[in-house]
Amino acid sequence: MIIDHPLPQTIREIEHLEIPMPDGTRLAARVWMPEGAEAAPVPAILEFIPYRKNDKTLERDHARAPWMAAQGYAYVRVDLRGTGESEGLMTDEYTEEELQDGCDVIAWIAAQDWCDGGVGIVGISWGGFNGLQLAALRPPALKAVVTICSTDDRYADDIHYMGGTLLGDHLSWASVMFGINTLPPDPAHVGDRWRGMWEERLDGSGLWLENWMQHQTRDAFWKHGSVCEDFSDIEVPVYAVSGWADGYCRAVFRLVENLKSPVKGLVGPWSHRYPHLGEPGPAIDWLTEEVRWWDQWMKGRDTGIADEPKLRVFLQDHARPQTHYDTREGVWIDEPAWPSPNVERRAFSLTSDGGLGAEGPQDALDICSPLWVGRHGGKWCSYGHPGDQPGDQRREDAGSLTFQTAPLTEDCHMVGDPELTLTFEVDKPVAQVALRLMDVAPDGAATRVSYGLLNLTHRDSHEHPENLEPGRKYTVRVPMKHVAQTFRAGHRIRLGVSTSYFPVAWPAPEPVTLTMLTGECVLELPMRKDAPEAVDAFGAARSAELLELDVTRAPGATWRLGEDVDTGMLSIEVTDDEGAATIRSQGYFHAAAAKEHYTILPEDPTSATGEVTWTHEMAREDWSVKTVTRTRMTCTASDYLITARLEAFLNGDCIRELDWDVRIPRDHN
Repeated sequence: MIIDHPLPQTIREIEHLEIPMPDGTRLAARVWMPEGAEAAPVPAILEFIPYRKNDKTLERDHARAPWMAAQGYAYVRVDLRGTGESEGLMTDEYTEEELQDGCDVIAWIAAQDWCDGGVGIVGISWGGFNGLQLAALRPPALKAVVTICSTDDRYADDIHYMGGTLLGDHLSWASVMFGINTLPPDPAHVGDRWRGMWEERLDGSGLWLENWMQHQTRDAFWKHGSVCEDFSDIEVPVYAVSGWADGYCRAVFRLVENLKSPVKGLVGPWSHRYPHLGEPGPAIDWLTEEVRWWDQWMKGRDTGIADEPKLRVFLQDHARPQTHYDTREGVWIDEPAWPSPNVERRAFSLTSDGGLGAEGPQDALDICSPLWVGRHGGKWCSYGHPGDQPGDQRREDAGSLTFQTAPLTEDCHMVGDPELTLTFEVDKPVAQVALRLMDVAPDGAATRVSYGLLNLTHRDSHEHPENLEPGRKYTVRVPMKHVAQTFRAGHRIRLGVSTSYFPVAWPAPEPVTLTMLTGECVLELPMRKDAPEAVDAFGAARSAELLELDVTRAPGATWRLGEDVDTGMLSIEVTDDEGAATIRSQGYFHAAAAKEHYTILPEDPTSATGEVTWTHEMAREDWSVKTVTRTRMTCTASDYLITARLEAFLNGDCIRELDWDVRIPRDHN
């Protein structure tokens, strides 16, 4: 089935195109291309993701794809197998089947009469992940990659684990996909097939969280798709992009450092967003920048981008602590490579009187953090929603050991990954440590600049963790997230150390007392040797202005922190409303909203609870679908407990009720 119609300004859109796979499965695509591409073929850009081209990403796609087509490219947006209007079944992320489909789609695109044989791949998040993974498989037609907000390491630096600690976003993200997997294709595009396709998804997609929780160490499950296993597998040019508020900024530095193919890195102040939609701002004219990359490597035009410094980052200035920023002050700076010759690592000693970088007493210090530390930590991966960035850290400091410098006598500029060498003892076999690096203003307000987590049983290996021996002395290195930050004269640099950070990370199974041997602990900060020179890097953000998209949507998100005065129970409630969208030209309605709720008692790690409910609705005049998915995760000292429920409704009648009740042993976590 092909639904094709023209658009203004010399481009046209194929609204629904079905791509045949070798096994007979048909994948759904939307294509924008220049008029006359069949007679004068053009390079193609593929985006290959599960987020439903016809509703969830409709506005986002229209904000970039038509503009790319107007620059002389065919932009091909494909729903993964088992999602949107694509046939088949999706049972997990980045499966062998998904990657083979990607190779087959690239080959199919390259063979079309409107394509000149060259294909690039672009994507944010999932599409950035599989873009790198497909590049490592070297499909012959793939010529270049743009990967945004993605990772090269699915275990150590993804939404599942950080430093071997189980992330709260692991549950949140599993619940997102649990909801998406319940959605049917649009009957307007697939006809009577829709009901069978929908029921296959309801019955066969499974509970991904259960599968993920079976893999708590860096085993073959996570190594699959982690291109860091062998960076040399990637031979095509890669442009890697992220933001400081995003969960994935560290991958940009590793790709710039390790890829042997042409590579460029860009990190702005943004959350998990495309840079032309970047929030916190400033957003940039990313579409022009992206086309410069495609033109260089797919059209053979010398745009100058290959001669520019390998890494460009936004050097953030001080900002008051807020849980949401519209914009951040700062400047763009360039680094010629990574590691950069402009950056040196400076050592700051810790002293038992709370000093950082100065001489002082070197006694042992104990910390057993109350489990409300982390309540002001925001999300591991910010989406730019109100409340999902870290707030003022002074409350967190009250449950942590803190070390700080004297007021700085001059401005300091940090670019890179802070790291603490920590010498310690613990009183339990399983423990974790959380670090927070802060910019403290003269009035005491503490803004979190970076942070890091380490499951101390993973001190030597994420693949083969080992229990700790209570009372034994250990020394580990605990890395924090990369960042570029200016610390102003008169401010202080503060390090916070805690034994918990919920709900950013799930707590260790028992309360732990960690003893820091301060005389053997050193903080290293990557400091610019000289004040960096600001560059006039980008124009103002733009998006496609080539067509009117007849959609109304009212999204929103809220966070609420709570505390029970009688029990001390801490709670965080998050409402994530994607908005009710009406696509008037299609007579189509779509809405999605989530409620997340995390609770914990201050002294009992086994009281940790996370619950997520997603509700999706879609409708036409005589047809309506609603699905509700609920996931709840709790724990004992020995097990994780998961219950889940799926309900699916057609025209008001419940057609599916599925339940899961799972107990999974904790594995050094």
